[in-house]
Amino acid sequence: MYEKGLPVYSSSVVTFYNPTIYYSPKKYEVPKLSNPNSWSLILVPDTQNYVKYQRNQGTLDLMTAWISENVDSLNIKMVLCTGDLVEQNDMIVPNGKNGNQTSRQQWMAVSRMFGRLDGQVPYVLAAGNHDYGYKGVEHRGSNYNTYFPAHKNQANYKLLSAAAKNAGGHPSLENAAFDFTAPNGRKFLFMTLEFAPRDTIVQWAKNVVDEDKYKNHTVAVLTHSYLNAKNQRIEKENYPVKDANYGEAVWKKLVEPSKNIQLVFSGHIGGADDFKAHVGFKVDKNKGGKKVSQMAFNAQAMGGGWQGNGGDGWLRILEFLPDNKTVKVHTFSPFFAASPATKHLARSTESYNDFSFSLD
Repeated sequence: MYEKGLPVYSSSVVTFYNPTIYYSPKKYEVPKLSNPNSWSLILVPDTQNYVKYQRNQGTLDLMTAWISENVDSLNIKMVLCTGDLVEQNDMIVPNGKNGNQTSRQQWMAVSRMFGRLDGQVPYVLAAGNHDYGYKGVEHRGSNYNTYFPAHKNQANYKLLSAAAKNAGGHPSLENAAFDFTAPNGRKFLFMTLEFAPRDTIVQWAKNVVDEDKYKNHTVAVLTHSYLNAKNQRIEKENYPVKDANYGEAVWKKLVEPSKNIQLVFSGHIGGADDFKAHVGFKVDKNKGGKKVSQMAFNAQAMGGGWQGNGGDGWLRILEFLPDNKTVKVHTFSPFFAASPATKHLARSTESYNDFSFSLD
């Protein structure tokens, strides 16, 4: 790629590159609904690399501030986060190589940043493998319930319809269901499941979605580890916890047998500065004959890899159109959009980051 203002040499002449020819940044457009009667869901990727370094925390703060500022203009009715809220769940001495914040500082930061949405819009946060154990799911104990109790966000509490007990025996939002009616009247049940959910949790979820009162709901399942970048459900991972159901098992035991689960969201995956390694999408049919759109979205190793800036501020805007079927997906960075120097980079328009799908 040519550097602006540098000479371009050939065998016989010296010319200067014309920036109007070689440099054509994408035009920035403020995110907006394609239809004024649509509503939107914001999908936030894994946040661990934002909170593990103090220097990165401002970007996550900017992201949640952008969501708050656009609740009305984008008619935002739901926010989901794919989990791994922190890098280490219970570490009191940071090693400096993989973060310089204690676990308490990390939990306080992510709780504070999502807190700007409290009372304004519901948010459902998955618990990832890094949210358990000491450094990474050595056991199923978590500080999740301390920093995200059920009463924290009144906008959540109004929708909360079911909650299961965590591994410590306490009801928590690690496994919970939220009954939501969209502005166009379509009924949704947003359900979050712990990392690699235990058999008892999978059964609990199945019992909930099979309840007669939800038979006409569109159920959306949020869980941290489910789909990989090859658009395949994850079958096995080498974590020390037992009684664990990964993507394929969750599909076979919960999603496929259902008649009303039509959406599955996950994160977890990634590759240093490789966006395609962070995302996945596939569509299958459940036993009820309905399409199940399964989406993985993460960005935590964009912007410099695992020790970089935390993910370049990327999030996803899912616009649900008033036809009650079409969903438009756009991948956007409030971080890049904040500066005139970088705002032309604020939208990822690759086919795997900008597309549409439909609900039955």
